[in-house]
Formats: sequence, structure tokens, C-alpha cells
Amino acid sequence: MTAATTEPTEKTGARTPEAAELISDARERIDALDDRIIGLVQERMAVSAVIQKERIASGGRRVNLSREMEILATYRNALGKPGTALAMTLLELCRGKI
Repeated sequence: MTAATTEPTEKTGARTPEAAELISDARERIDALDDRIIGLVQERMAVSAVIQKERIASGGRRVNLSREMEILATYRNALGKPGTALAMTLLELCRGKI
């Protein structure tokens, strides 16, 4: 094998140039999606900070546990058990550890 024919396997794990191209394209899409997801999480964190600030300023608690349970249920219903873990991570990012 020449360096040109081993490159698809080394970078993508594919065994053909066609598969390597498809995988590379899909990975680019995943990278773009990850960038969007990170941006959305950062936006969620900012909105959550506004909510917490207003809740505390009005004499409320920093965390609304019944709302968090709704969020956990939403993610669990949409994504199954891993959705619950994802929601917990989002909640921790948005409110910090309690």
C-alpha cells in the first residue's frame, strides 16, 4: 500500500477512498453540530443566570427543584436514560452544584 491508500484508514478507519470521504464529510457535519450545541449550552447558561438572579432578588431560592424535575423528565422521555444524565449535566452547568 502506498501512503495515499493508507491515508483513508489512518484518518477515518475506512478501507476505501469513498468510505473515507463519506466519513470525513460526516465528521465535518458533527463538528459543526457540536459547535452549535456548545453555543446553545452557553446561551442556556446565560438565560439561567438571569432567571436565578431574578428569583434570588425576589426572595426566592437559587434553584427551583420542581422545574428541574420537569427538565429531567423531558430529556428522559426524549432520549431515555442517557437523556437524564445529559439533563443533569446541563442543570449542573446552568446552576452549579447544589
